[in-house]
Amino acid sequence: MEIVVDWVQAHLGFLPPQVLVAICSMIPLVELRGGIPLARLLMLPLWQAVLFAVIGNIIPIPFILLFIERIFNWLRPTKLFGGIVRKLEARALSKSEGIQRAEFMGLTLFVGIPLPGTGGWTGALAASLLKIDIRKASLAILLGIAIAATIMSLISYGVFQM
Repeated sequence: MEIVVDWVQAHLGFLPPQVLVAICSMIPLVELRGGIPLARLLMLPLWQAVLFAVIGNIIPIPFILLFIERIFNWLRPTKLFGGIVRKLEARALSKSEGIQRAEFMGLTLFVGIPLPGTGGWTGALAASLLKIDIRKASLAILLGIAIAATIMSLISYGVFQM
């Protein structure tokens, strides 16, 4: 983990650690599952780790819920991005069985349990593709992010310390 901190400080050291945590938490697949441990490595207090990781994780969600379907429809026919769009859709839909069964709770748990391939980005993409009501999806994703933040905080700062 020292290598990660060294690389971050060498290449992005001009940014405050809070901004680094927020940026890390915006990245698909990494999200706050990487942001909170990064905050710990950067010696941020727990409250700042959670605050900036959650903010960073939430920022892309409304854009995904509102615009991803239009963007995919625009990109799907292109040679350059068509394959990528189809893979993203297939991946999101393959992980969406639990979401379809118990829409609200399924989406909340999908986002909240910090496993690879789950999280706010994939949850928002699946919700959009499954045409889940945007208010219901937003609330479920926010609750899921809160659950994931709690779990990652316990792992990084608390009882289950690495």
